[in-house]
Amino acid sequence: MNKVRIGIMGFGEVSRHIYRLCLEDDRFEIVAIAEIGRPEILHYLLLSETRGDIDVRLEDNFLVSKNGRARMIQSKQLEPGDVPWDVFGAEVVIDGTGIYRSRKDMEKHLQAGAQDVVLSTLPTDEIDRVVVMGVNDYTIKLSDRLVSAGSATTNATAVMLKILNDTFGVDYAMLTTVHSYTSDQPLRDKAGYAFRRSRSAAENIIPNETPSPEWIQYIMPEFKGRIEGIALNVPIPNGSLLDLTTVLKKADIDINELNKAVETAANKYPNIIEIVEDPIVSTDVIGNKHSVVFDKMATLKTKGRMLKTLTWYHTALAQAARIKGLILKYHNLTEKGGAQ
Repeated sequence: MNKVRIGIMGFGEVSRHIYRLCLEDDRFEIVAIAEIGRPEILHYLLLSETRGDIDVRLEDNFLVSKNGRARMIQSKQLEPGDVPWDVFGAEVVIDGTGIYRSRKDMEKHLQAGAQDVVLSTLPTDEIDRVVVMGVNDYTIKLSDRLVSAGSATTNATAVMLKILNDTFGVDYAMLTTVHSYTSDQPLRDKAGYAFRRSRSAAENIIPNETPSPEWIQYIMPEFKGRIEGIALNVPIPNGSLLDLTTVLKKADIDINELNKAVETAANKYPNIIEIVEDPIVSTDVIGNKHSVVFDKMATLKTKGRMLKTLTWYHTALAQAARIKGLILKYHNLTEKGGAQ
């Protein structure tokens, strides 16, 4: 198998996790990293986040590891189209900026020499494909050039909804993601673009919008008009929780049946779903790559058809793992000459 040569624009938390995951897999090679930050600080962050438990050196403008040499490209105003990806041999470009999420922006990477572009989060408009592993990854085609692996919340929700809908049928769903604070939130009150998001992330539980319901309806059309949701950003740096309430089509089921359905799915997708029977809390999922860490102790059901499940996830790491898996799935399709 030929190595997948990857370029990265935006070396934030998700992108750094992707870099570290690729260190563990000789099927990948990071060849170029473009960022507005200084290379020596980016190298420092890589080492500090793992307490130095990786062998990565900064030599001139290259990150050097057993994975290869990744050219560090620094620019004060870095935008899609600025980096000639073909010069560095980058086949797949991951846009991890979180800013340039439209089809128009993604196409600029193609014009700059990339063969395929993967967003680290959800897009702002329709692209070739938004893929949730374990839900609709069977739909991918070689003709896809602009893709997204969704978001951590979208992955957790879509996987749980698929399990419940396939097994029992779901009429309606309401999600609340209790989400660790994000890098664009202020640590102290500071005027921003929205009232609540101008408040201190370190001091408050902050209600926020989430695009996950919209994109779940795109990925899973059977839920069109039947899912809503909200985010609560809370003052912790890592470890998020999906509180999913569903109205099932069947009333005569018990919690044991539900837990059994999740166990069956976990056996089918062991890299995506994990079941825990311990009374865990948010810090217990830091370092966990699963999109769904199903809290078996927390399942609740009314006498009628209403069900509540809790699912944990390490937002950035789980998302990085799904992006890596998606790139590999497309690469395998290419090598096998898959559907056009």
